[in-house]
Amino acid sequence: MKKIDRLKLRYEVARKAIHLSSISIPVIYYFITREIALLLLVPLFAGFFLVDLLKNFYPPVAKWYHSTFDAMLRNHELEKKPYLNGATYITMGALLLVLFFPKIIVIASFSMVSISDTFAAIIGKAFGKHRFGEKSVEGSLAFFISSVIIVAIVPEINVFIGCVMALAATLTEAFIVRIGSFKIDDNLSIPLVSASVGLLCYMLVMPEQIPFLSICR
Repeated sequence: MKKIDRLKLRYEVARKAIHLSSISIPVIYYFITREIALLLLVPLFAGFFLVDLLKNFYPPVAKWYHSTFDAMLRNHELEKKPYLNGATYITMGALLLVLFFPKIIVIASFSMVSISDTFAAIIGKAFGKHRFGEKSVEGSLAFFISSVIIVAIVPEINVFIGCVMALAATLTEAFIVRIGSFKIDDNLSIPLVSASVGLLCYMLVMPEQIPFLSICR
């Protein structure tokens, strides 16, 4: 029997409002150095990861976690098997982006998972009529359009390459990415795939611009 998504629109909005707050990561990163960003992100990720470990293996923390957040959890997050929550994946994604990609690509790709994924979820939940798999055409269109707006706003990024990144992010959000039977959380897959595609485009088309992608403030 097909599982029904237990999240009603109001809970989806509440969940994504929290998710949207992660836009503070690329905004702050624009104004600070890579080294300072890593000093902030390493303990932030470690903190979320520690809470995840405790909720999975230490009953008192698990009881507190579920009594507090159950209303906003999806079906798979209510199962008894261990899992990492979205906050852990999103801070992991931010950390990996800052470690391995130029700043402008980090800002663009992470903004997509913060903003576009939020729009896709809410529009898909409210207006999604044309379904494919677990997603909707309306949600995917919202993701792509908002991603294109993001790359048009992010300074110093090539708009054509930015649009290719937006398309890659949209396709990653629309289709589940798996390694074997393991589903990769889209808070991790969306920014990493879009950043990798963006960097590859720069390497192939305009490699001389890559050094300038790390220059902001």
